[in-house]
Amino acid sequence: MAEDLQRNFRSAYYEKVGFRGVEEKKSLEILLKDNPLDVEKLSTFSQRFPLPSMYRIHVWKVLLGILPPHSDSHALVGGYRREQYNDIREALEVMRYVDSSTPSTDVFLRMFQLESQVLPRCSETTAPDEENEDFLSIGRSMEEIVDDPIDCYWLIKCFVNQFQAKFGDSIPHLPKSLEHYLSQEEPRLLRHLKNTGALAQLPYSLWFRRCFAGCLPESSLQRVWDKVISGSCKVLVFVALEILLSYNNMLLGISRPEGVAKLLCNIPQENTDAIVTKAIDSWHKYCGTPMHAV
Repeated sequence: MAEDLQRNFRSAYYEKVGFRGVEEKKSLEILLKDNPLDVEKLSTFSQRFPLPSMYRIHVWKVLLGILPPHSDSHALVGGYRREQYNDIREALEVMRYVDSSTPSTDVFLRMFQLESQVLPRCSETTAPDEENEDFLSIGRSMEEIVDDPIDCYWLIKCFVNQFQAKFGDSIPHLPKSLEHYLSQEEPRLLRHLKNTGALAQLPYSLWFRRCFAGCLPESSLQRVWDKVISGSCKVLVFVALEILLSYNNMLLGISRPEGVAKLLCNIPQENTDAIVTKAIDSWHKYCGTPMHAV
């Protein structure tokens, strides 16, 4: 009990002087020493706190199943992932789908299609459809976060697969959920969006299918993806909600749906960190904060 009180005092002190993440970083380091890693505890930690940048990619790889819980196997499995990446890329080069001038995200898409057994014939390749555009958008943002192309491919592939497997059935319901929370927070804005016909034309694909890739800068986006990768798609609703609330006055002054969509697809990048912080706070407020014990 005395130890808990001391820890709580330290946490409160660190937060007061601007070092909110000090205790959280220590807690994560303790979790990462477990062998095997407790994936459930890592998920809960990621739901509660932002991941420190020095550990983010490693935790994502564990949560997405790219690396196994047993730390002893990480080097071996990492080697297998590298070999598989090289084999798939080489196969695409032999078949002349890609070459040294092909943009890396396009290479990743072809690799993903080959592994998913949906690779079109060379003669039938056309402009990417909406699903492929979602993949490319997520890929471009992941490239800005992850330096190593092999890690980048595996993270894009497993992120997309996990998101579809876990949340594919929930995605169509997220716009209605956004409408519900907006009615509680700013009913006047909701009425305006309905009356102008803009509500049906909000950039839902950008928000809920691409998880804000191409909308938020990577410094803000990765904090949202911490929550998505660790098991929540509901956080996307609250990011969208906070964007609407942040531009409430501007939106009330726009009467055409196209104008609303244009603003929301090109939000200024300066204050997105504050938007994401408020969104995560609202998400915790409405949905609760997962409990976590080291």
